[in-house]
Amino acid sequence: MSEYDARGKVNRALLIGVDDYRTLRPLPAVKDNVRKLEQALLAPGVDLFTKGEVVTCRPQEPWEVEQALDTVVQEARGLLLVYFSGHGRVASDGGNLHLMVGASERRHKTVSWQHTVLSYLDNARADRIVIVLECCYAGNASEAFHSCRNPTSLLMAAQPNRRIFSGEEPTGGSVFNRALVRTLERGIPGKRFVTFEDLVRALQEQLAGERTPMGDVWEPRSAKQNTVDDVILSFATPEARPPTPLRIRLRRRLKSSFRHWPRLRHWPRLLLILAIIFVPAITGIVLLRLPHGEAPCPPALELRLLTAPEAEPALRRAAFDYEMSETNTRPLNGESDLPDGCRRAQITVYSAARDQVDQGFAAAERWQGEALGTGRARPADKGIDPLNRPGPQPDIWIPESTADYYEARRGMPATGSPATLHYSAPVAYTPLVVGIPENRRPADVDPAHASWPELLDRTDGAHHDLRLLRPSPVLSGTGLLHTIGLYLAHDGPGSTSTGAPDLTLARQAEERLSAPGSQYAGSTELLCSLRPDTDSDAAGFVDRTKSAPLVSEKSLADYNLGHAIGSCPARPSALPFRNRYLAYYPENVPALDHPLVRVDWQGATDATVRKAAVARFAGWLRDPDGGQRTLTAQGYRGVREASPPPGSPLRDSRADVDPVGRIVPFTAGPEQVSQVLDGYDKAQKSSQVLILMDTSTSMADGGKLPVALSAAGRALEMAGPRHTYGLWAFPDRAHPADADAVRELVPPGSADPAPGKAALDRIAGGELVEHGAAMEEALTRALRTMKKSPAANKAIVLLLDQDDGAGRRAASVERTLSTLVEEKPEVPILALVMGQSGCDTFAFRQLAGASHGQCVPAGPQAVDTLAGRIASIGTAAQGDR
Repeated sequence: MSEYDARGKVNRALLIGVDDYRTLRPLPAVKDNVRKLEQALLAPGVDLFTKGEVVTCRPQEPWEVEQALDTVVQEARGLLLVYFSGHGRVASDGGNLHLMVGASERRHKTVSWQHTVLSYLDNARADRIVIVLECCYAGNASEAFHSCRNPTSLLMAAQPNRRIFSGEEPTGGSVFNRALVRTLERGIPGKRFVTFEDLVRALQEQLAGERTPMGDVWEPRSAKQNTVDDVILSFATPEARPPTPLRIRLRRRLKSSFRHWPRLRHWPRLLLILAIIFVPAITGIVLLRLPHGEAPCPPALELRLLTAPEAEPALRRAAFDYEMSETNTRPLNGESDLPDGCRRAQITVYSAARDQVDQGFAAAERWQGEALGTGRARPADKGIDPLNRPGPQPDIWIPESTADYYEARRGMPATGSPATLHYSAPVAYTPLVVGIPENRRPADVDPAHASWPELLDRTDGAHHDLRLLRPSPVLSGTGLLHTIGLYLAHDGPGSTSTGAPDLTLARQAEERLSAPGSQYAGSTELLCSLRPDTDSDAAGFVDRTKSAPLVSEKSLADYNLGHAIGSCPARPSALPFRNRYLAYYPENVPALDHPLVRVDWQGATDATVRKAAVARFAGWLRDPDGGQRTLTAQGYRGVREASPPPGSPLRDSRADVDPVGRIVPFTAGPEQVSQVLDGYDKAQKSSQVLILMDTSTSMADGGKLPVALSAAGRALEMAGPRHTYGLWAFPDRAHPADADAVRELVPPGSADPAPGKAALDRIAGGELVEHGAAMEEALTRALRTMKKSPAANKAIVLLLDQDDGAGRRAASVERTLSTLVEEKPEVPILALVMGQSGCDTFAFRQLAGASHGQCVPAGPQAVDTLAGRIASIGTAAQGDR
């Protein structure tokens, strides 16, 4: 991505530090934070701020912070950096972060992150804003951050709901501050400067061995709003540093003159005339006498790479390595005007679920139109917003498999689409596997050569009684390819057969998979739910010791080795033997092949340049000395050598995979893929969901409402003749004092998503109720309605902040609700809870467990996780275990 260079502009840094508190515990480690950071920012190597541009503040009263913010907001025109170090506290729901000053008490005399800090920054006229929060619960700041209107980057010292320092560290700066200062002052090896993204990565690496006071892994987090570029925060580098460009030195001298002779400010017209006369002549003379130094780098060409959520971390690493590689920085024929060492391309990597990618390409005309401001929705779009999800128009798409590409092509209009997909060879492989618990291994089945009929037979109720868990074929490329392997198991897609799926075998397979909650949005989230260090059993997940996940080899190896997977952070070490899964390789099931697809957009003025840039990146990805090193180090198989090289995590014995297992290429045709999906659709039972949504005003705080609306919108995307829905809101606007009242926006049994989308738009526009949301009363009414529904498979999707009715609720309500949950027919409750306690409260655990549903806590993957579980409702059959 391009870098914003603020040198020579009117920059400001506001450093706020509070170590001495009247009523709260003092923080001696924070005492030197501001002084150390000020020294770093003014160090010659940083070369960004000049004396007078760094302002320090040690506030005792909230107004002192407001006054300091008001000053720097008015003055900054280039970069505005705001740093806070001190106590932080949050409300009971985890939102509304407050920064504590010297006079702060627990709930009084505080500085609101959302209502004070962000409000001031919204009025800033700076080109870029960077915020660094080093306080307890800094990670909770991301909830309200979406409301920023200016290009802003936020660095949070730790993940949400974490305290970060004990206050008993020695003076000389806190652990986080010392790492921050060290990176800014010394730079990063191999880099000519330190950007915001560089700083985040460096801090994550330096703090990887640290623990928070609660014993958790210390993991700084970051977020960005209204900007896709990066911001340079220091020009320090361990290597030889190029001199500061002349234009910047001249600009700084001019600013210095203004500071020393204020009366010059009244001479703008005279200065303009002098500049017109003398600057061209002086510049010419100076340039003739200057040595030929390194020319500044022009902005790099941005390439946008779309992929699946499971592949995003590895491809993000590959994109970074490519940007810094010789392939992307050496002079090229025809580009001799670009200085050596400049990046020619920067690659932005983002991801979306398979169905959202398909919808985006199917609505490519609107996708492009929204980017240009000319988009118009068509009736067939069903409220799809491609620019929101999947995201910006991609130049490169790397799906999980060729099957994903076939499905995207099938959904695109035959003519008239502004997007053209150019398929090319794979960049990596990863076989598909079935994970079998180590203590339930079928002794008579060879893990390296297991047929699907064998696996289905040896894991049924008469044998090991394992529950097969599969990512949703609708949402996940891994789930789709596993389904293809199951349905074509009679001769396998790896054979030369072009026959249709065996529907009898397909029905038998779906019967083993047709259980509530048997599908997930992807294999990483599926495996995350099975991690022994996640408190999942009480929240409605299945027993991990009786589960057999259908996943990819890479994701299973990551799981066994304790790597970060899905929304689960990395563990200190590999899982113990008793908690691991052994990889079984179904025969004739093709591997994920990760093809690279170039996406051309009609009317692009730089199409030729982009085509060449994509080709260079694709060549590097397939180069054994380039991208193949990066990808195999992440646990993928190479495109030339199927056997993983030394150092690959697949060669770790604790991964419990077969590193020499062969790669089955994908040979199924587009027609077979569509037949498999058609067979899958026919194998599903009809379903009905009732979306019950909290629309109290507290949902507008902390970014909760957009998450809830996104989750409800994903549920609407699955609506159709055989998968119907209803949409209710609580409390009722017409009867705000009636705890039992709900607003029936769309009646249950609706197949058209349009009324639901219109209702969600109204809620997003402000149709909220200033009254607490009584969850148990609303849920009681919803359960009574769904128990009477004739649908064989049904569920309630509950979206809320927190239950606001507990304090005034009659005891009979809880008893009635508990009885309803346990009565037949079963109605699973799938809840997305966005309060601080999330799914940890007894009420939500009990509801999810008793109803055989699930409670999903808020987080980056929450919406996709919930979507995968909603997709499983159509697979649930009566009498499932």
